[in-house]
Amino acid sequence: MPGAMLRGSVRVDSLAANDLREGLFVGRIWRSGPPGGPRVVLLHDAGVFDISDIAPTTSQLLEIPDVARVLREAPRTKRLCSLEELIGSSDAVAPGESSAIPRFLAPCDLQVVKACGVTFARSTLERVVEERTKGNPDLALSARQAISECLGRDLSRIRPGSPAAIELKARLLGIGMWSQYLEVALGPDAEIFTKASPLSAVGSGAEIGIHRRSIWNNPEPEVVLAVNSRGDPIGATLGNDVNLRDFEGRSALLLGRAKDNNGSCAIGPAIRLFDETFNLDNVRQLEVTLEVEGPEGFRLLEKCPMSEISRDPGELVRQAIGPHHQYPDGLMLFLGTLFAPTQDRDMPGLGFTHRIGDVVTISTPGLGRLINRVNYCDAIPPWTFGIGELLRRLAP
Repeated sequence: MPGAMLRGSVRVDSLAANDLREGLFVGRIWRSGPPGGPRVVLLHDAGVFDISDIAPTTSQLLEIPDVARVLREAPRTKRLCSLEELIGSSDAVAPGESSAIPRFLAPCDLQVVKACGVTFARSTLERVVEERTKGNPDLALSARQAISECLGRDLSRIRPGSPAAIELKARLLGIGMWSQYLEVALGPDAEIFTKASPLSAVGSGAEIGIHRRSIWNNPEPEVVLAVNSRGDPIGATLGNDVNLRDFEGRSALLLGRAKDNNGSCAIGPAIRLFDETFNLDNVRQLEVTLEVEGPEGFRLLEKCPMSEISRDPGELVRQAIGPHHQYPDGLMLFLGTLFAPTQDRDMPGLGFTHRIGDVVTISTPGLGRLINRVNYCDAIPPWTFGIGELLRRLAP
């Protein structure tokens, strides 16, 4: 079963009406039975339509040649509900309750979830801060100031692998300031790691999880590409690569513990397919907004343009999949966090960390809003619906 839903936070404008009229949005919903289970759907201002007869999984759907044309020409006969009902149900269903109205799941299923690291200058700086402080937030402010003075230039203006990047690496090595994070930020090879297993990501409206032992953590707002097995980017959506800064700061070998926990990956609300109205060039020009609303009245609001990315999204796809590595069911590729929030929440100089009950909204025009509430990983329902259960429900 999908994880617990949150109350009072998913807004009716999770997907803008004009985008729904112009673009093609596909996703997954949980439908209570019988017959219950996940369904692949087309989201439109006229309603939510079951398209599972075209493809029972979004992984298979994205393998269809010219899938945008196929969906535009397909009859829309299996209407499940209105979009407002879907959003309201995703918002209101609490643990133990049931609803005849479907609710959002992450829009991917059999795809592996991969993520790129340190592809933006602002997030690169924060990774080095974590490393230098060994995950201690009390030392973050002084480390941030020292590192900024040492670098002495805007990293976003340096192309990875370029002569300027090589020169900067040599200078930093000479003064003992080189970092494993600067290697993947400035070197020829991008950091690409496995963020989550197939079917483990949660959708818009679900709770997201942080480890109970973490005292320094944050959301990571990202644009996520849906890529088929041929390495073609087919669409885009939004993601939250929930991160434990203290765990990763103690050792980069704790990346799996910092990144892959119950409810630590959120994707949604839906995949916007690339067509004549929206493509990879539009992704390159997006501006992503992160908003955090805390239970104590705290509010964080930050924006960052995708144009500040250090590696082109197309290059990141080519580094993730190709002759060196295949994904027969496709992949979802997080393009890198645009920034790690540093706004002070409690004591001056300690920066940001989550509190239980935070509502996190990641949004951008054209892709909608991904909205989740923070809880402890072991307090939200465990992930139990895996590939075996999916295959059982798809069997004739």
